Amino acid sequence: MRSLVAISSLAGSSLLVLLWAAPAPAAEIDAQSAIDAVTVYPDAAVVTRVASLDLPAGDSVLAFKDLPLALDPASLRVAGSGEAKIAIGAVDANVEPAAAKPAQDAIEARLASLKDERQALRAKIDALKAKHDMILAYSKASPEKLTLDSKPLDISQWSAAWDVVANGLAKVDDELRPAEAKASALDDEIKALEAERQRPPAAPARRAASIALSAAAPTRATITLSYRIAGAGWIAAYDATLDTTGAKTVSLARRALLSQHTGEDWSNVALTVSTARVARAVNAPDVRPVKIDFWQPPVVYAPESAARAPAPPQAAAALQPKSEAAMAKPAAPAEETVAQGEASAYSAEFKIPGRVSLAADGAQKSFLLARVDAPTSILLKAAPGLDQTAYVEAHLTNAGDAPLLAGEVALHRDDMFVGRARLGFVAPGDGFDLGFGADDKVKVTRAPVNRKENEPTWYNQTKIETREFKTTVKNLHDFPVKAQVVDETPYSENAAITAELLPQTTPPTEKQVDDKRGVMSWTLDLQPGESKDIRLAYRMKWPADRDIVIGSALPPAPLAR
Repeated sequence: MRSLVAISSLAGSSLLVLLWAAPAPAAEIDAQSAIDAVTVYPDAAVVTRVASLDLPAGDSVLAFKDLPLALDPASLRVAGSGEAKIAIGAVDANVEPAAAKPAQDAIEARLASLKDERQALRAKIDALKAKHDMILAYSKASPEKLTLDSKPLDISQWSAAWDVVANGLAKVDDELRPAEAKASALDDEIKALEAERQRPPAAPARRAASIALSAAAPTRATITLSYRIAGAGWIAAYDATLDTTGAKTVSLARRALLSQHTGEDWSNVALTVSTARVARAVNAPDVRPVKIDFWQPPVVYAPESAARAPAPPQAAAALQPKSEAAMAKPAAPAEETVAQGEASAYSAEFKIPGRVSLAADGAQKSFLLARVDAPTSILLKAAPGLDQTAYVEAHLTNAGDAPLLAGEVALHRDDMFVGRARLGFVAPGDGFDLGFGADDKVKVTRAPVNRKENEPTWYNQTKIETREFKTTVKNLHDFPVKAQVVDETPYSENAAITAELLPQTTPPTEKQVDDKRGVMSWTLDLQPGESKDIRLAYRMKWPADRDIVIGSALPPAPLAR
């Protein structure tokens, strides 16, 4: 018996040793973090949160809660520093469910039940109050009205009458007080449910990030958590001002229009704008082989037997879908702050001065990224076949290290707003053109000079049509200008139709503009008051038994057959 007790005591002591030696679970610490920095890309943003805390020695778990659901868990990155050595372990992200809101149907049913009960109670209270008022009315009546023969009430009966009135009032009051108290409680519950019904839906689900940490000693630590999130971005916008009075320069202001609806406000953050695009594909698309075959007419009506027959596996698979104070001395003009730019081999970043706040309501804010004064060459460009107006066009080169993203340009000429245009993507070193409105002191006219058609004869079965135009450009400025006239001639891809220039055509400076067939240009240097003529003549030939169409009359090109 003693041996059994000894063994039992030994087992118990061993269990205590094992429990004492088992590691205690890591303590969870709620990180009180704030957004410190944001880098905004055209299609996403990277948010950096900072938490400063006292970290105990040993293992612990740091929890960043109430993070937006739209963040990309794969983009979570953690860094930290402290007086003691800190090891960062696993980083986990999970979804915290939204706070539940009572079902609307349950609220409506409870409201209906309470209102029915309140209405019934109100009827009871009204009846008790009426009874109370009637007893009071009887107590104030003349004594002779209380007897059947209308005689005054005998003095010996007064005491009994008083007792009857007093007892009646007391009984009514005993029933009325709890009824009114219950009615007040019902009113409060109905009011609370109606407020619950009007309350907005519960907040959506949020994310939480848990970070395993191990500190060699107790220390004050700073932990940063960064993540990529959708619902944020920026679009490019530009202000371009052409100075035609001095050295012929264009002042180009580059702006970023930011907005975000990520689910969290950015308050007093360090903001950086980047030209890199981080939410697009990372690889070139897979180019698949293209098979050509003879066109087969589709089957409009399949036979009934075929319609009922099950489709073979291969056919069934083919039907599935494929996968923006004046003071004494002159007042200094206000200047807009400019971001600090830094370019790398693949992108450019602009750090916005100071601290910025941007709410998550989609409101747009504008920031000036850069401003540059670039020398330019000015050309007066006209397409008289479409519009007999000369337009001022400036040619610039993107001399910066950062690309110009596509965006809208507000155009000014000598401080006068002339309109808006769209700028495409411009890589560093590339040139681009901006139009700055019409020049009314350069007159452009285009007139037909000759049009001749011959009818086919019995020996000549070909139709021939000749057209000739004259364009005149006159410089009414008191300084020389350079002008470019762009015009067109029809072209043919059918061997049976030919179109050729005639010798009287003024030789073009450029025979094919921007690789467009049939589009040519003439560049003219015009002195003050000088005018020059351009002649364009061409001839078309086609079989007499066929009709032709020119230009926009051409139907959409059918598939080759």
